[in-house]
Amino acid sequence: MFSITVECSRCGKKFLCNQVLTVCKKCGGALLFRYDLAKVAEKISINVLTKREDSFWKFIELLPLSSHESMISLGEPYTPVLQLSNHCSLTCKNVYIKDDGRLPTGTFKARGMAVAVSKLKDLGVNRVAIPSAGNAAAALSAYGAKAGMEVYAFMPKDVPENILKECVYMGARVYLVDGLINNAGEIVKNLSGKYGWFDFSTNRQPYRLEGYKAMAFEIAEQFGWNLPDSIFFPTGGGEGVIGLWKGFQELIELDWIEKVPRLIVVQSSGCAPLVEAFNKQEPEVKESWKNAETIAAGLRVPYPYASYLILKAVRETKGMAVAVDDEEIVSSMKFFLKMGVYACPEAASTLAALTKIEGEGVFDSGEKKLLYLTGNAMKYFDVMELERDKIKVLSRNINSLS
Repeated sequence: MFSITVECSRCGKKFLCNQVLTVCKKCGGALLFRYDLAKVAEKISINVLTKREDSFWKFIELLPLSSHESMISLGEPYTPVLQLSNHCSLTCKNVYIKDDGRLPTGTFKARGMAVAVSKLKDLGVNRVAIPSAGNAAAALSAYGAKAGMEVYAFMPKDVPENILKECVYMGARVYLVDGLINNAGEIVKNLSGKYGWFDFSTNRQPYRLEGYKAMAFEIAEQFGWNLPDSIFFPTGGGEGVIGLWKGFQELIELDWIEKVPRLIVVQSSGCAPLVEAFNKQEPEVKESWKNAETIAAGLRVPYPYASYLILKAVRETKGMAVAVDDEEIVSSMKFFLKMGVYACPEAASTLAALTKIEGEGVFDSGEKKLLYLTGNAMKYFDVMELERDKIKVLSRNINSLS
């Protein structure tokens, strides 16, 4: 309702808001919606927002929808912010988690897909295709089903089975690819002309970012507009980091917050192209990560599109990029489960990263740190081995456990 233009993040070329967009036609850069924030400030305030239902739709003036009737919703709640248990082995304190595993389909991907599907449905798009490591396809399948869209999902052949079942049973046309997400992306791109679908690929359209930026709005409100100093975010394709960065920038312009948290990208050591580029002080990822392999399927993105924008977000916020091993990820998953928190491997990587760097003098005493948990562990229990034969089987008439 208040979006005024769409701008290329690389060359600055402007596009109209109410047309179907992918990437910049001039340079191939990722596109970003821009808003008349002065008019937004006239319409709403922090006090107005507190009276609305706790859902990211409460920030509709900062979303690119034409009206409330455009919303395709599955009942998205605010996701909880919890303080990390004192029993944690970390020496630093003031550590919080935000658990997006409580969203529809169990991942933060619901945010991007809810807004993107809503906008594209409004623009008359009815057939969409997505290359995905898994969770983005599941979220698109869910929101596409609600919107009556025809969804094509292309995923690596080793995608977790539970995610595969989600997509199939929600009615998507699912295809497994003998390769990784970048190979799936080439298929979607090459066949788009033949099948006439909209390409939902990460960062190759401006719509999903608008849903992810609502994470920034939600965090700001939940912390009483006094933000954490640092946010650890598990990163594969990078839309979540760009969304946070864009959301915080808009809040700064609205004069609702005074600072942007440091954004700390977390990747797996088995696929860490952004960490490598950051450490080499390169402006973007130069080449695809070779032999990408990790139990965290969502982090297995060998060549993220628009990596220049992800790295810009990290550097502008004085953040950093950290890689952790699969063993550290599994250990962190187990710790979260003992807290009663169902953190998927990608989400658990944030705790592994904090554990890894906490002794390096990165943080000041008392600094608030937020671990962003992007998904639910229920889809990934197969990554943790269980020796079932060591669990006692009891007879029906037992009267003692000894």
